[in-house]
Amino acid sequence: MLSCDICGETVTSEPDMKAHLLIVHMENEVICPFCKLSGVNYDEMCFHIETAHFEQNELERNLERVNTRQYETSDNREDNTLQCRMEINSSIHSAGASNHPKISAQSLPKDGTLNHKAFYSENLTESRKFLKSKEKQCDLSKIKGSIYETMYSPPDCPFCGKIEDCNQDMETHVKTKHANLLDTPLEGMDRVQCSKDLELAHQLQQEEDRKRSEESRQEMEEFQKLQRQYGLDNSGGYKQQQLRNMEKEVNRGRMHPSEFHRRKADMMESLAIGIDDGKTKTSGIIEALYRYYQNAATDVRHVWLSTAVDHFQSSFGDRGWGCGYRNFQMLLSSLLQNDAYGDCLKGMSVPCIPKIQSMIEDAWKEGFDPQGASQLNNKLQGTKAWIGACEVYTLLTSLRVKCHIIDFHKSTGPLGTHPRLFEWILKYYSSEREGSPKVVCTSKPPIYLQHQG
Repeated sequence: MLSCDICGETVTSEPDMKAHLLIVHMENEVICPFCKLSGVNYDEMCFHIETAHFEQNELERNLERVNTRQYETSDNREDNTLQCRMEINSSIHSAGASNHPKISAQSLPKDGTLNHKAFYSENLTESRKFLKSKEKQCDLSKIKGSIYETMYSPPDCPFCGKIEDCNQDMETHVKTKHANLLDTPLEGMDRVQCSKDLELAHQLQQEEDRKRSEESRQEMEEFQKLQRQYGLDNSGGYKQQQLRNMEKEVNRGRMHPSEFHRRKADMMESLAIGIDDGKTKTSGIIEALYRYYQNAATDVRHVWLSTAVDHFQSSFGDRGWGCGYRNFQMLLSSLLQNDAYGDCLKGMSVPCIPKIQSMIEDAWKEGFDPQGASQLNNKLQGTKAWIGACEVYTLLTSLRVKCHIIDFHKSTGPLGTHPRLFEWILKYYSSEREGSPKVVCTSKPPIYLQHQG
């Protein structure tokens, strides 16, 4: 025999206990008849009723004892009446709870007691009124049905949804109609089907893992491709690329070994002092443009030129990624020839690319552009990382050169053209007309342009 730990009911087998627990204690939740408290176990509910509803519970016991003494010598008919009155008393008990919803554990006085006599008299009067009204309104069978509907909800089967009159009938239904669901062992076709389901689930999981692995591999390849494209793949910087490309030229017969060693020595000297060796510099650009537009370009009405600037082109060391550094060298060469910037750039020369990287890192350390620094991992030296207008702005600002960034983040004309960009550039240079000659050499420094990306 097995005994239920919740209500003490005894059953003969483990399947019966499973059915009992499922129907009585899982499907029908224990609810307080006085204040509708739920969500607690049987022992906690008993403790709650004894402490929070002591007077109501005592009233029920007294009424039951009175009715029992009154009808204990009656015949079978009177026994039936006694049973009905007991059920009526239960209904009275429920009605008393519903008529006094405020009397609960939460509304008890701080000393934990109630006015027993007043509460008892009030509920006894209400109980007698309810008993008389019930006896006058309908016969005993209707009273019993009303009490049943108020206090009891018929259980429904958790497997098929069928409703039974009582818990015992539901237990019988479950044990007879759904006995196979209470027994866990699988045999025959059920075991084969279960094995097939497990195999299918395993195959689906393997397919999902394969897809995720493939997606991760593709993402990693794309990320590495972007790292290589923007010089963040730890493959070395300016010096390493210069040496590798010159070695390739020697192997292809395009460079004599003596030339290789001479260029290598010049590069090492330039890196040591931090100044560009000038081998890729072209001077006199603005002067040549002035002569061309003044004499040859007859179909041009007006031309505005910046101050003098030197052109720097890429070399073996920065080919493919050094355009941003070379543009900065050109801009700086113009500022160095402009007396307006003599104070902040005094004694400075055009630096080589590794030196520019070092200067930008120093500006980051001083607190300039922390977002841009984090995007490039706070490191440029020894890499082929691209730079743009933001890094040049950071460097010039750290040198106390006043500058601005103008962002034309989308096209303003048809087919992706930028007429507003050209209007702004024209306004920038044409503010100095100086008698409106055909070619005007302004005192404005050149503009650093960066395309999207």
